[in-house]
Amino acid sequence: MSWLNFFETKTELKHPFGRGINASLADDEEELFNKSYEAFAAKDILSAYEYFFRSLQNYTDNHFNENISFVKKEDTLNFEIYQGTAKISGYITSEHIYAESILTKKEHAFIALKRYILERNYQLTYAKYFADNEYIKLKLYHDNITMSPQKVFFPLRELALNADFDKEYTKNEFPNTLIEDIEHLKPVNEKLLQLKYDSMQAWIQELENKILTFPTNDNAGMQSFSYLCLLFKIDYLIVPKYEIYQKMSKIIQEYFSDENSTTEAKNEELKKYVEILKKMDFENFSKNFYDAKYTFNPMEKTSHEEINIFINESLTKIRWYKNNRYNLIIPTIYKYIAFYLLYNYGLHPVTKDLLHTLVEIQNSDFFQELNYNELYNQSTNSFSKRTIISRVNEIITPYKKRFKMLKPFGNELNFTSLNEFSNSFYIQITNLNFEEI
Repeated sequence: MSWLNFFETKTELKHPFGRGINASLADDEEELFNKSYEAFAAKDILSAYEYFFRSLQNYTDNHFNENISFVKKEDTLNFEIYQGTAKISGYITSEHIYAESILTKKEHAFIALKRYILERNYQLTYAKYFADNEYIKLKLYHDNITMSPQKVFFPLRELALNADFDKEYTKNEFPNTLIEDIEHLKPVNEKLLQLKYDSMQAWIQELENKILTFPTNDNAGMQSFSYLCLLFKIDYLIVPKYEIYQKMSKIIQEYFSDENSTTEAKNEELKKYVEILKKMDFENFSKNFYDAKYTFNPMEKTSHEEINIFINESLTKIRWYKNNRYNLIIPTIYKYIAFYLLYNYGLHPVTKDLLHTLVEIQNSDFFQELNYNELYNQSTNSFSKRTIISRVNEIITPYKKRFKMLKPFGNELNFTSLNEFSNSFYIQITNLNFEEI
């Protein structure tokens, strides 16, 4: 498995969850990557890019998602890459690669948007905004003299991720500006949207009812876990786009970055936004969704050691709440840990699939509404033990060939209660050994 496989996930899902790529790379991805490297070294540039693009193609249930397409014509390779709202078009010659993504028509760009675009040019490393006779575009131009798969991956990733982000940002912050080149986006089924809307409203009501039971003093930490867990849950399970995503991610970022504000003040901001979501009607809610193809993962690669630190620190907090008899918040923190990791970190596919399995168990009612098999029944506190053990072991087993010390742990889990199960699950994740021998 090459470094590109870090962003692959093997879990077969009926619906997309979270901000990562809910698809699998080709089985021969590593071989394609190596062939690309060899072709670049041999100065066979067009063949090198063909191998490279094929290594980035992803699949759902073994069906090609058409996230990348390319056509070779004599001494030129034309290509298209899809990343959410962004369609990246370009061409390659033996001398250079050129790629661009349309944001909006030049005539629609008001002064505030132009100022934003100028600021973005100072923030980007490889790509830059420019205007031709008709459109404002984000472009990339790179020489192929000393090119390699690694050297082309990061510029294309920057172009794709930022083109997608800026289109969503523009639609939210500059509503009178029409974003262009989004014909590839597909609507989400209205029945599914209704399910998502009803679920979100039910979660908000559940949160408000739970907060009323908190102790009247010293409950700021409990409220923080509750509000943040809800927002992470909405982001991962419902996956809103446009306005909801922009505002929610901003609220979350401000919570963790504002060191001058008190926890109580930050909780109040979280509460205000949850109230906005509560008052949002179905029509406005529905405007924040679309189906799209994705090629690059937005999260940076995270070491397993860093993940272990976060899990261990979180389990320490749970022990504190337990010792002080604040048992009501403990199930929320167990859910919070998984959602936080899935929201913030670029996870190894094993870790990502395991955490998704835990999320599926902890939020079984939602997944049953989506017609997934029941893994846990809250009313009877009963687990589908055999299915869970099999799922966990199936996630880990394919990687044992590369990581000799990686061991399936399904039989080590504690099925006494959901809290005990979650605790044992996190402990087993921290025990995973990704060392190559």
